[in-house]
Amino acid sequence: MIRTEGNMDKVLVAGATGRTGQWVVRRLQHYGIPVRALVGSAEKASVFEGDVEIAVGRIGDRAALDRAVKGCLTVISALGSSSLSGESSPSEVDRDGVIRLADAAAEAGVRHFGLVSSLAVTRWYHPLNLFGGVLLMKAAAEKHVRELFSAEGRSYTIVRPGGLKDGEPLGHRMVVDQGDHMWNGWANRSDVAELLVISLWLDKARNKTFEVVSGEEAPQESLDYCYDGLT
Repeated sequence: MIRTEGNMDKVLVAGATGRTGQWVVRRLQHYGIPVRALVGSAEKASVFEGDVEIAVGRIGDRAALDRAVKGCLTVISALGSSSLSGESSPSEVDRDGVIRLADAAAEAGVRHFGLVSSLAVTRWYHPLNLFGGVLLMKAAAEKHVRELFSAEGRSYTIVRPGGLKDGEPLGHRMVVDQGDHMWNGWANRSDVAELLVISLWLDKARNKTFEVVSGEEAPQESLDYCYDGLT
């Protein structure tokens, strides 16, 4: 299991070509952590800079996922649906895709699973559920990841950000809560990526599910404090 910075094992990033996934790749590179990016086609890999190992495969293909996770001890999922129906729908990506990835990871011996979820994921009555039940699908995936990676020798970190924006990391004081009590807010994708990357070596990030939004603008040296006091 990854416990300290330096001498890191390779990390598989799923949803790596999405806007949040690209930030996960960049923040892993920032810390010198070897990256394997799961992409739907080789052409999409052109978005990456630097040394990134490419695994080509679709989230609906279990055999491709088995190949992608082989040799990795950590998986970070930034998967997200992009249409209401078909193979890019919430049910196929946010629920079944994440569940399939988690199953493949567990069977391959992955020790830590990081997941980008969403604020308000537990609220079935939220307007976002009009779009393919996206929050319900994310909630189902969360539940499966928690059950699977709570086993001895495994761990998970699930981050539930507010509305996602683009921007550089470590520019805002982050506001953290648990229990899905936050009603609104936003967060930079880069900060969400940062939180999942530092969970690789922070013991206090193990087996945590939490909400996070951006607070006041203020330079941050680290986001480690976001994990303080989580239950």
